[in-house]
Amino acid sequence: MSATHTGTLHLVGVGPGDPELLTLRAVRALRSVHVVAYPSTGEGAAFARDIAARHILPGAVLLPVTIPMTVERGPAQAAYDGATDAILAHLAEGRDAAWLCEGDPLFYGSAMYVLARIAGRADVQIVPGITSLTAAAAAAARPIAARNEVLKVLPAPLPDEVLRAELTAAPAAAIIKVGRHFDRIRDLLRETGHSRNAVVVEHATTVRQRVTPLEGFGYGERPYFSTILCYRGDEAWG
Repeated sequence: MSATHTGTLHLVGVGPGDPELLTLRAVRALRSVHVVAYPSTGEGAAFARDIAARHILPGAVLLPVTIPMTVERGPAQAAYDGATDAILAHLAEGRDAAWLCEGDPLFYGSAMYVLARIAGRADVQIVPGITSLTAAAAAAARPIAARNEVLKVLPAPLPDEVLRAELTAAPAAAIIKVGRHFDRIRDLLRETGHSRNAVVVEHATTVRQRVTPLEGFGYGERPYFSTILCYRGDEAWG
């Protein structure tokens, strides 16, 4: 099928929030395409588009894709199916397109679902982006791990028993997708000894950025769009 899809799709990581953290390659890709697709909440909000807005060509076709935030994966998969069909239609006409993804396209990024559907059917170029993890470390001005230490990146929705086992084996960890799981995660970090040096980074690199010790939140507070960085190792900076 690739012979009938002459356009190129660019999967563009737009970084964690600050438009100045777009890479030169990302800007070059954005300025070369006339079709721009991106995830949307369905209420007009589209963080990835907002980050990249100043570099999108005037008159470019915008394809917002509403991704349902539900536990059941069917609705989201259907949304990606529809987005793929729309993008492929433009590629078949020879128009280059971009899919915008917060952070990095392949680090828990929406672009992985587009890639799975389009790879092999058209030319795909991947533009890496700065991740929320490294942005959080920069905001907190602290290393993530050092030397031969193991770093675990753990999604907060994982069950307690899984998180406990992973944390027990790791001197350094980053907890992502925290949201409503905050109190449960804090209790686990206290149990495993990671809480003492843990910090919460909210809205990294944006005007709403805030860095707070883990123990600085009361029960019931839920710092959304946040990453928890925690350390239980032996390095002096910890």
